[in-house]
Amino acid sequence: MQLTGIHHLTAISAKPRENLAFYTGLLGMRLVKKTVNQDDVSAYHLFYADGKANPGTDLTFFDFPAAPERRGSNSISRTGLRVAGEKTLGYWRDRLKQAGGHVRDVVEVDGRLTLPFEDGEGQRLVLVDDGGTGPASPWERSPVPAEHQIRGLGPIVLTVQDLARTEMVLTRAMNMRRARDYTSPHADARIVVFTMGEGGPAAELHILEEKDLPVARQGAGGVHHVAFRTPDEAQYHAWTQRLNEFAIPNSGEIDRFYFRSLYFREPNGILFEIATDGPGFATDEPMATLGEKLALPPFLEPRRAAIEAGLKPLG
Repeated sequence: MQLTGIHHLTAISAKPRENLAFYTGLLGMRLVKKTVNQDDVSAYHLFYADGKANPGTDLTFFDFPAAPERRGSNSISRTGLRVAGEKTLGYWRDRLKQAGGHVRDVVEVDGRLTLPFEDGEGQRLVLVDDGGTGPASPWERSPVPAEHQIRGLGPIVLTVQDLARTEMVLTRAMNMRRARDYTSPHADARIVVFTMGEGGPAAELHILEEKDLPVARQGAGGVHHVAFRTPDEAQYHAWTQRLNEFAIPNSGEIDRFYFRSLYFREPNGILFEIATDGPGFATDEPMATLGEKLALPPFLEPRRAAIEAGLKPLG
C-alpha cells in the first residue's frame, strides 16, 4: 500500500482578491473550484490547478482574515511548483521581476534547477524543473504560454524540531522511503528527502530539522496542511485502518464530495491529509466552466443564499 504523491496543498490568504489575481493572472493557474471551507462556510476555499484539474496539481487557499504567519519550526515552509526546463525558469524569473515580485535567482538544489519566490502575502514558493517528465495538462486560457505553465505540485519542504519523530511516522506508518539528503543553499543545514510511490519531484517531502527555531504561528502567507494521494476508496479505507492500528489520532473518514479525506498530525504538529484522487472537480460542474460560479456540495446547497450573502465579492 503506497501513497502515490502530493494530492494538494492548502494555504491561508487574508486577501482573496489579490490572491485570485496573483495565482490566475500572474502565475497563470486555472481556478478550478470556487467553493467554501466546509468547516467554516464564511470563508472561500479556492482551488488553483492545471487545465484538467488533475489531482496533484491543486494549490488551494482558505480565505481567513488572519494576521501574517510568524515563521518558524513545525510548519510547511516552502511549496514546490513543477515546471519544465531551464528556459522556463528564465521566463518565470523575468516575469516575476517585471511584476515587482519577491524573487531570487535560479539556483540548483538537490540536483534540480529551482527559482524561489513569494506571493504578495509572503507565501513561500519555489519553481522546480522536473525535466518535463510525466503528463501535463496546460490551460488554454492561461496568460502563460503552454510550455511554461506550472505542471503540478512538489516537492514540499517541512521544517521540524525533531526529525526522528516525523521520520518514524513517514517510514513506518505511511510507507515512505528515506531517499537521500543534501545541503540547503539558503541555510547551512541538511535537508532529508522522503519519497512515496514511484518517487520523483511530485512525490517528495523535503525535511529540514531546526531544533532551536521557535514554533511557527499559523496565519496569512502560511500553509494550513498538505495532502497525499491515494488512488481509490479501497486504499483510502485501508489507510484509515492503518492509522488506527498505529494508534495515530485522526479525524476519521470525511466526505469532501470532490474527494474523501482523512486528517491527522505528525508528531511535530503539522497537519497531514490523505485524499482520494476522485471523484474530482467535474462532479458538479462541466470541465469547460470549472471555477466560474460558486460551487457547493449537496449538503450545503440548501444554505446557498445565506452562504453567498456572507462571502466577500472576489471582483
